[in-house]
Amino acid sequence: MLDARCGLSVGANDIYLNVAGGLRIVEPAADLAVAAALVSALTETAVPTDTVVFGEIALSGDVRAVGHTESRLKEAAKLGFAQAWMPIGRGKRREAAVAPGLEAASIGHLKELVERLAPARSPRGPLSRQRRIGVAS
Repeated sequence: MLDARCGLSVGANDIYLNVAGGLRIVEPAADLAVAAALVSALTETAVPTDTVVFGEIALSGDVRAVGHTESRLKEAAKLGFAQAWMPIGRGKRREAAVAPGLEAASIGHLKELVERLAPARSPRGPLSRQRRIGVAS
């Protein structure tokens, strides 16, 4: 999806995803969080540590709403997260506080996630890790 819909060169990299505790991810809400981790690694831009990310990604790149959104947000607020990157809810963009101390930022398409994480690119684009290895600093 990141290659086809966002123009990021994911296929040129070897990618290993490690889930804490070796758990299997069967929850579709983890799609957006996994995509955020991949984009973060490719652009070398960290997802803010106080941000929770969830949503299902369709083949078109659209981010779909998931079940139990309100309870997820309440739990994230209890755990101390300050911001939630999440799907657009019921045809409306959510940018307001959804739980005490938690701000929601709606993401409707995978490109919006990339825009949040991708730094300004040079006309040639960022150098790949392989090309940077031999470059003197």
